[in-house]
Amino acid sequence: MSDGSVQQRQSQPAVPLLEEQRVGEILAAVPERRHWRYRPRRVGMVWRSRTFRVVAVFTVLAICGLAILALVRDQTGTQGFLVGLGLAVLPVPLLLAAFRWLDRGDPGPWRNVLFAFAWGAFAAALVAILANSFATRWIATTIADPSNADTLGATVIAPVVEESAKAAAVLLIFLFRRREFNGIVDGVVIAGVTASGFAFTENILYLGNAFGEDQQIGNSGVVSVTAATFFVRAVMSPFAHPLFTVLTGIGFGLAAACARRRRIRRTVLPLLGLVLAMGMHSLWNGSGVLSPYGFYAVYAVFMVPVFGLVTWLVIWSRRRELRTLAAELPAYAAAGWLSPEEPLALSSMRARGLARDAARRQYAVAARGNRYTPYGPGWAPGSIPGAMPGTMPGSLPGSMPGVMTGAVPGPSAQAAQTAQAAQAKAAVQAAEAHGKAAARAVAEYESFATSLAALRLQARRGTTGPDFAERELELLHHLWQRREVAAPALTYAAQATGLLRPHRLPPLPYAQQFTPHTQYGAYRNGPAQAQAQAQPPGPGPGPGYNPYLGQQPPR
Repeated sequence: MSDGSVQQRQSQPAVPLLEEQRVGEILAAVPERRHWRYRPRRVGMVWRSRTFRVVAVFTVLAICGLAILALVRDQTGTQGFLVGLGLAVLPVPLLLAAFRWLDRGDPGPWRNVLFAFAWGAFAAALVAILANSFATRWIATTIADPSNADTLGATVIAPVVEESAKAAAVLLIFLFRRREFNGIVDGVVIAGVTASGFAFTENILYLGNAFGEDQQIGNSGVVSVTAATFFVRAVMSPFAHPLFTVLTGIGFGLAAACARRRRIRRTVLPLLGLVLAMGMHSLWNGSGVLSPYGFYAVYAVFMVPVFGLVTWLVIWSRRRELRTLAAELPAYAAAGWLSPEEPLALSSMRARGLARDAARRQYAVAARGNRYTPYGPGWAPGSIPGAMPGTMPGSLPGSMPGVMTGAVPGPSAQAAQTAQAAQAKAAVQAAEAHGKAAARAVAEYESFATSLAALRLQARRGTTGPDFAERELELLHHLWQRREVAAPALTYAAQATGLLRPHRLPPLPYAQQFTPHTQYGAYRNGPAQAQAQAQPPGPGPGPGYNPYLGQQPPR
């Protein structure tokens, strides 16, 4: 049997092996690119291009925006459209500010917010108008009583179509911006902004139609249909659409916090949130059909309590994210990446804001050469890169002490005073720029520290990908760049807010055991070791970089 197998292998044609001495001959025999018969195919390269994706999304949203504006203008008329647009835009800044305030602990990028709002205002609204109109006409032609077509469309068809269209934006960000979607707060913010955009377009339609009705009847003022519609939609219930879609966002947020192996849970939770959003939307739309006072009953008994419950859940989730900083960052403080006071300061929104303000004042004062410091004793402006310790308190760089005061200024003296005033103004502007850049560096430091704590929590839950080590090193690199500016400000903020009371400080070394990640644990290495192991990602300044100077400090 073995002999047969050997003969069979010998009968097969041998595969020619490429010898090293023939490599040069083969490469030399390859024709020029213009004479190639077989060209490499760039399979999927167009779809992988970020530019192509951005242009495609922008084009789709622009087309949907033009189409929805044309439809709304056709239904309301030009005057009704302008009136509806002017009134519908009033609650939008308040809603966006509220959702950004909820997300101030770890704010997501503005591109996600703008995409969500544009999707809700253009794409979701267009799908809803077309689908609802088609469904209403279909119901009117198929059921025995066409007068109930509008009621069935509003209570059955509209919630399903509208909530599904709005949920598509949350799904897209969940799939394609997964690193920026970490929990309940992110889901609530994206869903709420999407629904705010949808309500904006819908309010234009309703308010424009109400204005046209007032024009036909001759009503005006407080008793007009336009005023009543504005009061109901923009004053009493501006949170209605955001509240419905927020339930879908909560489902996606819970799915984002689940481990990757929990596939059933990661699929069921968003669907459950979507179903709850549809049910709540259907109850709200059908409240006016229940009884003459059904709207007020549903509003007081159901909508307001649910709104309070969701608000409490979001605030609790944000506080939980802040507690995550105090629980996860001490591991890096024990290794020397952070000071022991920074986790406490980073876990307090009040301390964060105070640190930014203190850094802005400190660096603005240091740029003027003043010895005053808001950081308390033990901190000198001369230790800040960019300060001028040789200048006198209150003096400005570039001053001209030789100019006499009190005498009648001559032409040369006037020119000198003008130059001195210009230099003083430039110095003040430069100092303000230094202060703003220092505050921005502290804000970036806080954001990177929050992302680092969230990344470590995801590793603990098993929701991170195989690139955990690279992401951890990149975040530590960004923190180390800004540490010289941010660490003293956060330490001062922890002291000023009373976070360093004895019962708040854990013992050093930390008694808690921090188990390393299976792939990597950068917190176990000190900054010197990790700095030697990890190079900065791409060209850029190394550790010790001062962002307000834009250059390496002198060694």
